[in-house]
Amino acid sequence: MESTTNTMVNGSDLDNNNAAGGGGVVDVYGEDFATEDQLITPWTVSVASGYTLLRDPRHNKGLAFTENERDAHYLRGLLPPALMNQELQEKRLMHNLRQYKVPLQRYVAMMDLQERNERLFYKLLIDNVEELLPVVYTPTVGEACQKYGSIFRRPQGLYISLKEKGKILEVLKNWPERNIQVIVVTDGERILGLGDLGCQGMGIPVGKLSLYTALGGLRPSACLPITIDVGTNNEQLLNDEFYIGLRQKRATGQEYAELLQEFMTAVKQNYGEKVLIQFEDFANHNAFELLSKYSSSHLVFNDDIQGTASVVLAGILSALKLVGGTLADQTFLFLGAGEAGTGIAELIALEMSKQTKAPIEEALYLRRVKTDVLNLLQGLIVSSRKESLQHFKKPWAHEHAPIKSLLDAVKAIKPTMLMGTSGVGKTFTKEVVEAMASFNEKPVIFALSNPTSQSECTAEEAYTWSKGQAIFASGSPFDPVEYNGKVFVPGQGNNAYIFPGLGLGLIISGAIRVRDEMLLAASEALAAQVTQEHFDKGLIYPPFTNIRKISAHIAAKVAAKAYDLGLASRLPRPKDLVSYAESCMYSPMYRSYR
Repeated sequence: MESTTNTMVNGSDLDNNNAAGGGGVVDVYGEDFATEDQLITPWTVSVASGYTLLRDPRHNKGLAFTENERDAHYLRGLLPPALMNQELQEKRLMHNLRQYKVPLQRYVAMMDLQERNERLFYKLLIDNVEELLPVVYTPTVGEACQKYGSIFRRPQGLYISLKEKGKILEVLKNWPERNIQVIVVTDGERILGLGDLGCQGMGIPVGKLSLYTALGGLRPSACLPITIDVGTNNEQLLNDEFYIGLRQKRATGQEYAELLQEFMTAVKQNYGEKVLIQFEDFANHNAFELLSKYSSSHLVFNDDIQGTASVVLAGILSALKLVGGTLADQTFLFLGAGEAGTGIAELIALEMSKQTKAPIEEALYLRRVKTDVLNLLQGLIVSSRKESLQHFKKPWAHEHAPIKSLLDAVKAIKPTMLMGTSGVGKTFTKEVVEAMASFNEKPVIFALSNPTSQSECTAEEAYTWSKGQAIFASGSPFDPVEYNGKVFVPGQGNNAYIFPGLGLGLIISGAIRVRDEMLLAASEALAAQVTQEHFDKGLIYPPFTNIRKISAHIAAKVAAKAYDLGLASRLPRPKDLVSYAESCMYSPMYRSYR
């Protein structure tokens, strides 16, 4: 790490100095470091004063400013006389949040807090993660995106539209932070299972990056949400007077490709080789192409393809402890042949190749035979349809009589694991679940589509229709279910288990590329965190309450793989990567200003 002296001008943290006193140390990983005195700001850092300080979300502490701080920073009279520490502030805010009966009201309240007091926002989220994760992320973020034009307050992140073509580098330079470590970018075409929301998809990058900080420990100032606005094909939005994006049909073809090329080039030029770019909620036809095109030249990751695959594979590996047998013994049926379904299938093949020591080509062939992917509209993907299939579906076409309905496919194929990635709700019907339970002692059912309204079935339906036999996980959260006197706790195959830890691992190792082996390492690390106590409750994922420790273990495995593959640039390699990952995590505790 290089030495520097740090300055904060008008509350804008230019370099995030972290040493206590004297010349500082630049912490390129996170705002906090193991050797830092987290209670005292360095004397080389000056903090804005008075009214300006109270309007700076990064440094505002509200009623937690001490008497000495109120004197030193000209806050007398600008605050009520009461003193309230961070714990009491947290207690008051959670009490207020619980008064709201409408989830979107809680979302708006949390976004207001983030814009007012950043550290308190993250402390609230970290300490109450199971309660607040559905508020700032799925399912509530989906409704927030749908209504983003109406609830829009203060811009968060960068909006890059076709109007900025030829000037994207200049736009990036308008962002006040220079040391960006992760960018989450969307073009809004396929937001969750809600379709084309255009510019209003910004809620997704904002929500994802808040989880990078809360769950993975990246400092907020290192995170940049970006929406690329190329128009929308959503007529309702185009006719909405409150819509905040370009009022035109989506650009496609060369115009779209040129804008994305300029964007990717400008990001690398402005932020360097090691900035992580996470593609989020792009439509299938662009998602696979962008990932393929830029994975060899940039540090890129597609959460819908790779993050979903990694978290589902972790659930599958855990479920095997309950079902018995090996991965190669299972038969999978996927409802949905898009980014998530094909991404999961490919990662399963890679893991099977690793376990059996078989060449990946052989594993892919075996997995084709054992894995059937169903396109809701066109039926089973079979060889006779190969010419009409999109390129990313072709590897999964194999010899099989055409099947039109999911129930017929379940009866014909007799899968041990049923995976829902269709984005269409209520498709795992009573007859489908009963069929799964008829030839499986413990059928594994993953209803992964988001938000809750798009889930293939509910937890209650899965447990009731299978008479308590099912091992169930979903994309959106469901409450525990009581059936025949027993309480079943559904798992949540939430990408938030994976991408924060994956991102932290890439950053602490200084990785320059993402490889599939890193995704397998993340899956295995997550599965390893499921204990016998969790299995006894029917869980195949660990509780979110311990997510920071889980993320540290995932980060350590990902970083280790980056070092093993020769893709790490942060040398020398730390001896204990778990401890190192934990030491690099951002802390939301207030600092004392002097």
